[in-house]
Amino acid sequence: MIMEKNVMIVGVGGQGTLLTSRIIGKAALRMGYDVKISEVHGMAQRGGSVVTFVRFGEKVFEPVVEEGDADVIISFERLEALRYAHYLKQDGVLVVNDCRIDPMTVVIGAKTYPEGILEDLGKAHIVKAINGQEIAKALGNSRVLNSVVLGYAARQIGFSETVWLETLAETVPPKTVELNQKAFLEGYRKGGEAK
Repeated sequence: MIMEKNVMIVGVGGQGTLLTSRIIGKAALRMGYDVKISEVHGMAQRGGSVVTFVRFGEKVFEPVVEEGDADVIISFERLEALRYAHYLKQDGVLVVNDCRIDPMTVVIGAKTYPEGILEDLGKAHIVKAINGQEIAKALGNSRVLNSVVLGYAARQIGFSETVWLETLAETVPPKTVELNQKAFLEGYRKGGEAK
């Protein structure tokens, strides 16, 4: 039994951040853990930052992960990874979908999108990056991006492949189960290859 695990999921509205947190929470429940989920929607509908926390263990009292306490951060976008990296534990893992989505401040020209985000993050943190869009597009549906990235991050969180696949099957819309499971397995395989 894991004493306690803190997972933070960050992204931009529409990337599947909330669904991903629910899948992780259900997988932990399936394993018999006490689970707390907290969702901070932000401006999700307008492409704004979305943050969710999933905490599980023998007994969990608080739903929110404090700064410096996240075992794993799953980021669906590079800038979001940079924005929330300070939540990571010293030996935590930052799983990043290597994609760029310009925030409104960049779109209107008020700010510039930082260069070399993954390289900079790698100087202070354990970073594992994947191009989830490329894989999702190759599978024929960019909407399974979150399943690809979750599959890639799954080895950092724990649980067996079977637990993840069963949880996906009961969480995603029925007509998308097969595609989401395929997307998850693509990410899971790549997660096994990552150093």
